[in-house]
Amino acid sequence: MNNKITLIAVALAMGFGLAGCESSRYEPSTVLPGGQPALLPPQPQLAELELITRAAAQAPAPIEGEGWRTLFDGRSLTGWRVTDFKQGGGVEVRDGLLVFFKGDNFVGVNYTNEIPKTNYEFTVEAMRVAGEDFFCGLTFPVNDSFCSLIVGGWGGGLVGLSSLDGADASENETTQFVTFEKGRWYRIRLRVTEQKIEAWIEQKKVVDVNIVGRKISLRFGDIERSKPFGLASYSTSAAFRGLKLRAVPAP
Repeated sequence: MNNKITLIAVALAMGFGLAGCESSRYEPSTVLPGGQPALLPPQPQLAELELITRAAAQAPAPIEGEGWRTLFDGRSLTGWRVTDFKQGGGVEVRDGLLVFFKGDNFVGVNYTNEIPKTNYEFTVEAMRVAGEDFFCGLTFPVNDSFCSLIVGGWGGGLVGLSSLDGADASENETTQFVTFEKGRWYRIRLRVTEQKIEAWIEQKKVVDVNIVGRKISLRFGDIERSKPFGLASYSTSAAFRGLKLRAVPAP
């Protein structure tokens, strides 16, 4: 009799134990076999469209100087065409912004009207929306050649010109690294004259190179599709506004 009572008690205890585990057996374990902590899934990021809407509501930064003409009307792609990148992403005009949704790998636009070859300045506000590579690849004419200003490349922070004497933005004297935040506008300004290429991000001068006697060229590959004047991003979603151009006096 005692043995029977004991067996019933054990069975009931096991039953209650199993019932208590029922609600938790579907919960993810916080410890992997071997005692290693499990990696929790990343928290959801702010949706790209929501970030773009918030960005559009922010006041644009003032532009110094006079004589600027607007290249993007904020309503359409008038004056621009989508660059023919293979397996590119999408281009939209949304909330007054020019928006690139990341592709595999390039996405961008080309300016379809006449552009100076020298003695000009271009300015744009650019923002990384998603991705970890360059969010602004600005390709521009330099006399009879072409060059690209890369902002945020090679893992997210590289700035430089591609190319000088055959060396791209990661290999020449313009190479530097800047920390860029997603969802933040950056004012980028480029100046091209017969003697120099200069560039600023916000108020910081990031490029100041004498080009007399230098070989100016584009990095080999799809970026050549951005000629003669275009914007592109690489595996990255980006937004742009305030695209303006003006002539500057010859030095």
